[in-house]
Amino acid sequence: MSESIAEITMEDTDEWVDGETTEIGSYNHSYLQINLGAQLQMAGEFTVCADLSLDVSSLDLSQFQIRAKEEIKPDLSVYTRRGLSRPVDILKMTEMPLLVVEILSPLQGSYEILQKFRAYFALGIKSCWLVDPATEVVAVYSSFERHATFSQDDVIDETIPIRIPLHTIFA
Repeated sequence: MSESIAEITMEDTDEWVDGETTEIGSYNHSYLQINLGAQLQMAGEFTVCADLSLDVSSLDLSQFQIRAKEEIKPDLSVYTRRGLSRPVDILKMTEMPLLVVEILSPLQGSYEILQKFRAYFALGIKSCWLVDPATEVVAVYSSFERHATFSQDDVIDETIPIRIPLHTIFA
């Protein structure tokens, strides 16, 4: 093993906060979160927020096998254009975003994210994206049962609508 790469285990990285697992962030996850956020911001009249707490206290998340009780944090939440919340900040958004993005972490499985997608759609979110850094694929879900997968050309979300060249996401 390279001296620059530390050996880590699940015990070292997983922690439960308000029922949701929080992992040590990886370079690729962090890079894509910022890069895709910028691409989404430029794609239209949107405001993109990273790791924003969504108030889900009105929904029983246990039906989706999610341990969170009152909040859930997508990697990215996309709203119609808005400014800062002044003079008081918002700790948990009660207004749901148009679109959420979940980026797979090295120690995370797609099943966990798909369960979150079920909850997001039940909350009225119109579109969910699953980004896989390892395969450079983006899956755009317009419902839990319907999705399109993009591995070349443009990522197209007709629900919002948004069109982003795939190569700019993984550049």
